[in-house]
Amino acid sequence: MTTTDTTTAPTTTDAPTDATAEGGVLDRLVRVLEDGSTAVLLGIGYDTGLFEALADLPPATSRQVADAAGLDERYVREWLGGMACAEVVEYDPVAATYALCPEVRPFVTGPGPDNLARTMRVVAMMGAAAPKVVDCFRHGGGLSYDDYPGFHDVQADDSGAVNDASLIDTIVPLTGLVDRLGAGIDVLDVGCGEGHAVNLLGRSFPRSRFTGYDFSPDALVAARAEAAAWGLTNVTFEEHDVATLPEGAFDLVTAFDAIHDQAHPATVLAAIHRALRPDGTFLMVDINASSRLEDNVALPWGTFLYAVSTLHCMSVSLGQGGDGLGTVWGVQLAEQMVREAGFAYVVRHELEEDPFNAYVVARP
Repeated sequence: MTTTDTTTAPTTTDAPTDATAEGGVLDRLVRVLEDGSTAVLLGIGYDTGLFEALADLPPATSRQVADAAGLDERYVREWLGGMACAEVVEYDPVAATYALCPEVRPFVTGPGPDNLARTMRVVAMMGAAAPKVVDCFRHGGGLSYDDYPGFHDVQADDSGAVNDASLIDTIVPLTGLVDRLGAGIDVLDVGCGEGHAVNLLGRSFPRSRFTGYDFSPDALVAARAEAAAWGLTNVTFEEHDVATLPEGAFDLVTAFDAIHDQAHPATVLAAIHRALRPDGTFLMVDINASSRLEDNVALPWGTFLYAVSTLHCMSVSLGQGGDGLGTVWGVQLAEQMVREAGFAYVVRHELEEDPFNAYVVARP
């Protein structure tokens, strides 16, 4: 027995030891801790204008960076330390100067959709909501939009970058209605938030009439303010439950990342179908993911989507007594539900400049 035990023992060295496996897991979790901390600091860099200040400066001291951004030097110095450790900022210990890494610059500066520092702010928003969501894990239910201060600002800023870059020239042509919009039709946007997409459309197609519906009075104040600043007279915003819409009133209905977190998405989709005229068109922009978890495991931002769902989209739906479909309801279920709402023509498009979203065009 002793001889047998001795001869079989070496075979265990062919596989990774428990210590090696545990070390790999530990390294991975430490990296997660680092990356999560980096995400929060990146969001702060966006909100404070620090990245734009760094982009305009040669290698500079923390005092120079703080002065350029109009911020407190002590906080700026600590933030710069974190960004140096994250290899976002280069630090010269001899001169005690900081410079934005050239390869990072395109992804943390500018108004375009490539600026991911803007999206990083969602991580801090999720962290703020986490204690309340933990309570939901224990007792069920969900949260309300009031539990997410500044949510509409973050969402509007994030989606606004895509719409500024692509809405008029790339997204609207998917509907095939450019000429009709130019001639004048009636358009509704459900869940319009701060209304930037509606205002962009109103400015680009002055002969058409645009209405935005949302339940948030604060978001609608921002929407109306932008419309007034732009001098738009063909745009209106109303506080309205999008589960009940006027029937046969619109030629085009749009929904920008707004369907999956409704209390009852199927009810809203059916209302949209009824709201369209017989030759109308529905444009739904929503998350470009699969309805199957096994497909999303390979998605580079899959964990982020499930986190946003857990800590926001699913929760606010459940908080309204809703279905709680969540962010990752997936394109398969989305298209199925659009068809079940009565749409006969359903086509999904993907845009290279916006890999996060799928664009579904549907007609009665």
